[in-house]
Amino acid sequence: MNAPRPLAQPTKQLETERLIVTEWRFAPHAETGWHVHGYDYTVVPITTGTLLIETKTGDLTAELATGISYARDAGVEHNVVNDNDFEFIFVEVELK
Repeated sequence: MNAPRPLAQPTKQLETERLIVTEWRFAPHAETGWHVHGYDYTVVPITTGTLLIETKTGDLTAELATGISYARDAGVEHNVVNDNDFEFIFVEVELK
């Protein structure tokens, strides 16, 4: 049996009536844990690297580059895993 992965560390930086800004720090091979996004969101990578996205329909690999953002709609269900041997950081902006 594989050892459990460490959990990524979220730090809420800002919350207003309209948005939530959270910095996510992933130690090597850390994960968020399975979750469903309740809001539309944008991710701004601070680090360049590879994330493993585990979904109910299969795993995906996301190659992210510093400062190159992407957005997704509410309802996304997944587990995000740092697939690197170094810390990975991104900022998530959720729109209420």
